[in-house]
Amino acid sequence: MRVAEPIFASWRAELALGFERAGPRTVLARRRHDGPLVVQKPLYPEGGAVCHAIVVHPPGGIAGGDALEIAIEAGAGSHALLTTPGAGKWYRSAGPEAGQSVRLDVAAGAMLEWLPQETILFSGARARLATEVRLQGDAGYLGWEIVCLGRTGSGERFATGESRFSSAILRDGRPLWLERGCITGDGVRMASAAVLAAQPVFGTLAAAFPAVGHAELEACRAVSPEEGRGAATLLPGVLLARYLGASTESARRWFSALWRILRPACAGRKAVEPRIWRT
Repeated sequence: MRVAEPIFASWRAELALGFERAGPRTVLARRRHDGPLVVQKPLYPEGGAVCHAIVVHPPGGIAGGDALEIAIEAGAGSHALLTTPGAGKWYRSAGPEAGQSVRLDVAAGAMLEWLPQETILFSGARARLATEVRLQGDAGYLGWEIVCLGRTGSGERFATGESRFSSAILRDGRPLWLERGCITGDGVRMASAAVLAAQPVFGTLAAAFPAVGHAELEACRAVSPEEGRGAATLLPGVLLARYLGASTESARRWFSALWRILRPACAGRKAVEPRIWRT
């Protein structure tokens, strides 16, 4: 007897946050949400100048037809760090595409860090993920995205489905980096040595700040992932690091090591990990 597949109701969810500088502190001055996307109370593990916030999607997973929109604004002189409490799970779809759009606006003199935990795409998922970072003046940005194709812990491959990705970083309206891609289950791009080389985990770290240069690049190149492959390159105004391998933990540890190198140069502060990463 065939077991019926679970039926998921589609969710539409929006979260908009605004961070502002209030004297020596960064405060979460505005928050608006509609649907199952919320933010926990602001945290200050490194003093009042930097506000840490945790973006939570209470359903715990994203099903076909779901649409999530996240918009973050960092006002002049503010410094915010955002992360998530755990991996984002994208379920197999019977047809409808699910989507997540992240827009990050960073004013002159502000610093924004977008450091979510990994995204796991179940076999059969149909996902569209888009991230756009818009910087003004001397604004700074540090962020990463880590994607795992299939539930590798249980031996699942990304055998069917489709995932589309787009990323953009702009400064004063001019693009520093633009990228688009599409991965299909067990398709050519997964097997090609020029793309994923049959590896299930890939990720990108980006550091965009006016002073980024060869000193930061060489420091990052001196650190290697414990497993898998990593490489760093420098484009005008943005440093990029890429991971390819079989372990989300290895990707996260390597990106964390690079973050500890880049944060002092980018923000003038040593790296202080969000407490949620240790739970």
